[in-house]
Amino acid sequence: MALLEIPWLEELVALRRDLHAHPETAFQEARTAEVIARELERYGVQAHRGVGKTGVVGVLKAGDGPRAIGLRADIDALPLAESNSFAHRSTRPGAMHACGHDGHAAMLLGAARHLAEHPRFDGTAVFVFQPGEEAEGGALGMIADGLFQRFPMDAIYGLHNWPGIPAGEMAICRGPVMAGVNRFEVTLRGRGGHAAMPHLANDVIVAASQLALSLQTVTSRSLHPLEPAVVSVTRILAGSAWNVLPEEATLRGTIRILRSETQEKVEAAITRLADGAAAAYGAVAETRFMYIDPPTVNTEAEAARCLEVARAALGEGKVTDKAPPSMAAEDFSYMLGQRPGCYAWLGNGAAEDGRALHSPRYDFDDAILPTGVTYWVRLVEALLAPAAKN
Repeated sequence: MALLEIPWLEELVALRRDLHAHPETAFQEARTAEVIARELERYGVQAHRGVGKTGVVGVLKAGDGPRAIGLRADIDALPLAESNSFAHRSTRPGAMHACGHDGHAAMLLGAARHLAEHPRFDGTAVFVFQPGEEAEGGALGMIADGLFQRFPMDAIYGLHNWPGIPAGEMAICRGPVMAGVNRFEVTLRGRGGHAAMPHLANDVIVAASQLALSLQTVTSRSLHPLEPAVVSVTRILAGSAWNVLPEEATLRGTIRILRSETQEKVEAAITRLADGAAAAYGAVAETRFMYIDPPTVNTEAEAARCLEVARAALGEGKVTDKAPPSMAAEDFSYMLGQRPGCYAWLGNGAAEDGRALHSPRYDFDDAILPTGVTYWVRLVEALLAPAAKN
């Protein structure tokens, strides 16, 4: 089976580039949402605005089948200044589509248009355009706004471009595909003093330095060697003058895990090391954890079906189930906590030359738009195939 022929591909490319040129960050996606809603309505797809604040949900029903599936694309941009110089570069200072959400929205719109023009399925396709994916709680917002009650779905599916996989190829994992991410903060408090008289103070900067190094042993010494986790210190805040030993130092960072049960072990290790580092210098430690996204875990049956559909559409050699999970996070995990489903990766080519996600030189490859549209369309046609008649 070949990729779909898309007679309006130039329109789709222009739409994608328009979204790229007008990026909007989390829950500011007013223009983006209106463009999406108007496109859906132009195709004859029922559009629901304002779901989860700036989200849009399209509903397309064919036949009288009771089954329904959801297809999700994220639509927000990053608070990042773009350094590209092509014609469709961002027109908004400090905002950029550096993760390909413009391409995700375009591919899902392309699928909606094709399915509306050629409704070869029996049931309901729900097109979910989600705001605020970039660690801003967009999925939770849509769920809280009644996503699965207002638009019933038996399962939900996601698709994300992935630099590092050859353009137009796909990777579909069974089980964990993206890590859960949580934040930690350790505040060390002691007695401040003059930099010339350290014996009269508790040097919390030295304690913080020791702790930052000690935290690198959490995964290597507190977890089983085959239990994946990443602990990263990303900020150290302390001091305000050249000649003052501060009373307080704060370390902040992230914890990334593929299994929720790993989180408890990591928290215990961080707390123990923080208390020890503080005690060694006569200080005290206060540790707290902030929960962001759980791991994204594909359900077995849905992943197997997606593999089957993708291989039939793209070719056996163009789809792998051997790609390792990523330790990046994705709030689609919350949707998979509500319904079975599968989150797939679509290759966007080499990660070099500005194609790395969250790079100020990133751009979505328009050449893979037909692949994404084809995958979505074939998935709907397969999962909502008309029942055989006797």
